[in-house]
Amino acid sequence: MTKRDITTKLVHAGERRAVPEGKPVSTPIYATATFTYDSMQEIDQVFGGEKQGFIYTRYGNPTITALEEAVREVEEGATACAYSTGMAAIHAALIACDLRAGSTVLASQDLYGATTSLLNGVLINFGVKTVTVDFADLSAVREKAREARPQVMIAETISNPLLKLCDIKACAEIAHENGARLVVDNTFASPYLCQPLKLGADMVVHSATKYLGGHADAMGGLVISRDEMDSAALVSVMKLVGGVLGVWEAHEILRGLKTLAVRMDRQCENARKLASHLGEHARIARVHYPGLGALVSIELRDGTRETAFRFMDALKLCVRSTSLGDVFTSVLHPATASHRDLLPARRQELGIVDGLVRISLGIESIDDIVADIEQALATD
Repeated sequence: MTKRDITTKLVHAGERRAVPEGKPVSTPIYATATFTYDSMQEIDQVFGGEKQGFIYTRYGNPTITALEEAVREVEEGATACAYSTGMAAIHAALIACDLRAGSTVLASQDLYGATTSLLNGVLINFGVKTVTVDFADLSAVREKAREARPQVMIAETISNPLLKLCDIKACAEIAHENGARLVVDNTFASPYLCQPLKLGADMVVHSATKYLGGHADAMGGLVISRDEMDSAALVSVMKLVGGVLGVWEAHEILRGLKTLAVRMDRQCENARKLASHLGEHARIARVHYPGLGALVSIELRDGTRETAFRFMDALKLCVRSTSLGDVFTSVLHPATASHRDLLPARRQELGIVDGLVRISLGIESIDDIVADIEQALATD
């Protein structure tokens, strides 16, 4: 055995040991940027796609691959690719649909504010035109699709923040009749409540930061496609644009995925009970709840931003948070958060009024959630 200096030993001791005989029962965290092989021939074969393996974590990593495969399976897709955030995933899905100068996107008018900004503030600079329509009005969607001849249609299973439901099967039929692909952001529903690919969608996107992770401790995004042919484009965007999911985040999201069904059952039941309780409340003008999902949006009768802020500041259990889908109940003011970048007139047009508050139900006791919201509503 070659005798080496202690400075060398400190660098190499204990590293690159043989894979143990025992198979780990949960996916390990492969905290490495690069991978090595016994010969340059093997490295060349992996680089060239002749042999399966990992080279560089920006190209792929076993922990991230495990998450991709898990979500691909539950969404019943052909391929999946993970990204650093939900917005990176939305961007990748659109680019993988081969958008180019002169292409048109037909988008739901009720998309998450950042998705709208991506379309109208970034992709427009590359010659991609976006046309919006109310996806809850199928006749309007059909008419706009025939008129615009889009390359891509994009909608949300449950819209943000007014919680409108999308008829995915009908929208997929409209898209395919007009030569377009349908991309569905399934974040609010999760694959536990809805699997859009089975209804005809071409790609599904998740902000894994939300329900998939579920614990407010990891950010990530995923795209799942019904067509294996999309794999190369989705991976290429990930590798070249650099929105790579970290291995620690992939591990946390994969762990969160295991309890998705249990959490969603409790969260959806809490949402149903809260919506029913608040339906006739004297200080609430309207409750938005579609009968599906774990979110409830309320419009305060005194519909000013000051009243909304006062209500939210008075909450003692529910957390003021810019996200959703976590184990704890959280509240958000859409007009100053998710849809802040929209002009006030456009927000009013879309129904995102200053008195609107979005509530993401957690897994706490519904009695405690209701009590907290009641005392906050009673605050003058």
